[in-house]
Amino acid sequence: MADPIRVVQYGLGPIGLASVAVLLKKQATGQVQLTGAIDIDPDKAGRDVAELLHRDEPSGIVVSADAEQVLRETKPDVVAHTTSSFLDRMHDQLVLCAEAGAHVVSSTEELAYPYDRHPEISAELDRVAQTNGVVILGTGVNPGYAMDVLALTATGACTDVRSVRVERIVDAGKRREPLQRKVGAGIHVDEFEERKLTGTFGHIGLRESLLLVADGLGWTFDHIEETLDPAIALENVKTAFLEVKVGDAAGIHHKITGYRDGVALLTLDLKMYVGAHNPQDAVYVDGTPPIDLVVQGGIFGDTATVAALVNAIPLVLHGPPGLRTVKDMPPPRAFATLPAVTEAAPPAS
Repeated sequence: MADPIRVVQYGLGPIGLASVAVLLKKQATGQVQLTGAIDIDPDKAGRDVAELLHRDEPSGIVVSADAEQVLRETKPDVVAHTTSSFLDRMHDQLVLCAEAGAHVVSSTEELAYPYDRHPEISAELDRVAQTNGVVILGTGVNPGYAMDVLALTATGACTDVRSVRVERIVDAGKRREPLQRKVGAGIHVDEFEERKLTGTFGHIGLRESLLLVADGLGWTFDHIEETLDPAIALENVKTAFLEVKVGDAAGIHHKITGYRDGVALLTLDLKMYVGAHNPQDAVYVDGTPPIDLVVQGGIFGDTATVAALVNAIPLVLHGPPGLRTVKDMPPPRAFATLPAVTEAAPPAS
């Protein structure tokens, strides 16, 4: 059996802690070895990750706020990175990891396809990654899978593609508290409009998904339209974390469309709000043959984000060095072990 992949977890918010839980499970099977955990939160630094996961048995991995020291002393093969949605706020963290000789898989939404929004940072990350022979990859459920990789995969059975429409309906009431607040659940519509003006509100990464799919299909647009509107609550809804009243924002309706010569080539339509009915993920390809791909009930994002991160770990080890996107990597697949085999009982005589 191959040596376990040495992994450091960088960032211990809800997704980071969920990633640690999966990594510890895979450590028990010998697939990975969790060698360190990094977070600047003083309430987490100095504590065993098992304590943060409310487990009785210590893991031996103590959280440190000193990223450089952890990377130097533990020498990870890969860093699972979950700190921020915005690349300009944390790209120095990625540089630090790459310079330590570690591949990076990150849930930073803007990293999924950073070339349009952050061309200078993208060039720096690619240079640093290539110099150090590592891969820097942005991934997750959305962006990273549900509205881009799934769409590209669906077109793989088509001889030609005329247009693609992707629809994602998510009941935010079943998701973690930070996401419910991130989409504005429970706020007044006036506050929704004020937050929208900041440019950091709502779903981050829809434009990145649009451009990633377009790049994968070889499409360019002469016009892009994007709208972000509140999904208005039609009934009172209470979640484990907040309450939404009739008439207030229950979440977001975020839509982006790329046009060429007046024709809508690619549309991504995201409805993410508390109390959403009939959640689903769907890809509709107008092609030869046409493809209608629907995931009934939708892809549960909190679990799938962690899965996308962890499943990318073995892939980046063999990827071409540099800043990469999910379209540059092999198709994602589960980083799984075979289920235990129980020896069959002898037939009755």
